[in-house]
Amino acid sequence: MANVVPVEEYTGEWYPGYKPEHFDFPYVVDAPSPFKPGDENAFWFLDFHWSRGLTPLAATLWSADGYCAGTQSASENLPLPPGRGVTCRFAGTHLYGSPIPEEDPREIGARANRLGTNLPHFLQNYRSIWEAGRDELEATWDYFQGIDLTTVPTADLGTLIRQGRRYHKRAMEIHFAVMYPMLVNFLGFYGSCAEMGIDTSLVGKFLQGEETKIMELDRELYALATRARQAGLSQVFADNEPGDMRAALSAHGGSASQWLTDFDDWLQVWGHRTDATCDVGVPSWIEDNTNAFGNIKTFLMKDTDHDFAAAARNALEERDAAIDAARSGLTREEQAVFDGGLAANQAANFPWWQDDHNYYIDLKVMLPLRQACQELATRVDADHRDDMLYLFWPELLDVAAGKPYAGELSSLVRDRRQYFDHWHAKRSDMPKVLGTVPDSVEDPVLIEIFGINPGSLRAVQNPDAANETTLTGVAAARGTATGIARVLQSSDELHRVAPGEILVCESTSPNWTPAFGKIAGAVCDGGGMLSHAAIVGREYGVPTVTAVGVATLAIGDGDKIEVDGTNGKVTILKRAAELVDADPGQP
Repeated sequence: MANVVPVEEYTGEWYPGYKPEHFDFPYVVDAPSPFKPGDENAFWFLDFHWSRGLTPLAATLWSADGYCAGTQSASENLPLPPGRGVTCRFAGTHLYGSPIPEEDPREIGARANRLGTNLPHFLQNYRSIWEAGRDELEATWDYFQGIDLTTVPTADLGTLIRQGRRYHKRAMEIHFAVMYPMLVNFLGFYGSCAEMGIDTSLVGKFLQGEETKIMELDRELYALATRARQAGLSQVFADNEPGDMRAALSAHGGSASQWLTDFDDWLQVWGHRTDATCDVGVPSWIEDNTNAFGNIKTFLMKDTDHDFAAAARNALEERDAAIDAARSGLTREEQAVFDGGLAANQAANFPWWQDDHNYYIDLKVMLPLRQACQELATRVDADHRDDMLYLFWPELLDVAAGKPYAGELSSLVRDRRQYFDHWHAKRSDMPKVLGTVPDSVEDPVLIEIFGINPGSLRAVQNPDAANETTLTGVAAARGTATGIARVLQSSDELHRVAPGEILVCESTSPNWTPAFGKIAGAVCDGGGMLSHAAIVGREYGVPTVTAVGVATLAIGDGDKIEVDGTNGKVTILKRAAELVDADPGQP
């Protein structure tokens, strides 16, 4: 019987000055909004992608153009037989998602027939479809990069703001139009493997070992750390906090000056990325160098550099060995089925695309809009460069059209900043699920990417979860590791993770990838076999357990834990307080 977690606490209010017409955009099935009465009849999960919370502009545009319009359009166009995409609600600044089921048996059958026609065409043309979409987005990116915002007349900034949103929305159309058919293809192969008795935890391993742009970015970041070590700058990094690093290096002079020049050159190539997924409220690494410096600082804490070449060789060897082992246990007829499914998935490799596309979409598509908003803030003498991000879309367009910002709107922005900070501090206390919680879900996105399964659903409803010492989840990346847990709320804190520690978080996305070169293991509240943590854990050979549900609740920062990525088990060996009592000198 389904359990109901009330939503009443989160209904009736939202950002100061919010009006329902702020979400007045066209949708296929269901529009986003704050929680409202009646929402307890649906199932809602706390989305791990935005653990900071979302500003008004980020909330309206991502939920409108990404979550709702993107998923709902793609699930209709493919279509997905049992589902019609995802919708969302807000509890404070925090986003909850919900699958939209298709419940009409006749319609499900008709959608399945259309899928049978549309999916083969996509798979036959996958490479050209994705490359055309990618190239279109890169051309638009180049267009924005060629604009000097300081020379744009104030009257024209509204046009650039609209173009920035259009770029984001088009990116989401391409994103989900490619993601859904690739996911369906993967799940078909996954199901065939299960029917033939193949360990399904190995399916991701069959597809690992492919190079991505995100991995290339990480190698280049490590190369900067290597050059810092060779230049004798390790102590400068050790002695200073990431936020103070540029000033410290500038003051050091000598080899540090050349290194900073190399670093700035690197930023021009790789720094157009944020530490969040499609969030206009988050700066790029060019705008804020803190996390780049923080990652380099912790890389230098290792005695040796991460061996990317060895990791790549190991990934390929593990892949080939896993494929050979799986085939050896099959009949000739089953081998033919396996080989056909494997070939289709190697040609349209979802785990590869799931990581690679982030470079072109998730990490940068909101930057042109952010930069135009910052320029507008400068023109209207706003208190802060990011003030426009605390406006809703219609309010932003009004300011761009000449409506005075000082007075009512600037006062609202100050109130909204306080509201954001209030709810940001409440993130760790937010319920993982709300509404009518089922025993299981059918939406493949929720299962394989978000890691919502019967085990995780039971875990998040356990009233004694904070006291559990043995946790279970998805065996995402094989191997075992023991170390000190570093529990993070967001990637803003990645510089806190020391080499050899265990990363514990809600889940990861591409901005977390550099950490996998220094950690011993990873444990996540969410994430399925196709989540970022699972994919990168396999590529880096880092034991990883995902979909634990309550890892960030049960595991304390500084606890000593064991991660068994082969069996999907996490054991808390000693609490941080016990370790301090045993060794008072431990931090």
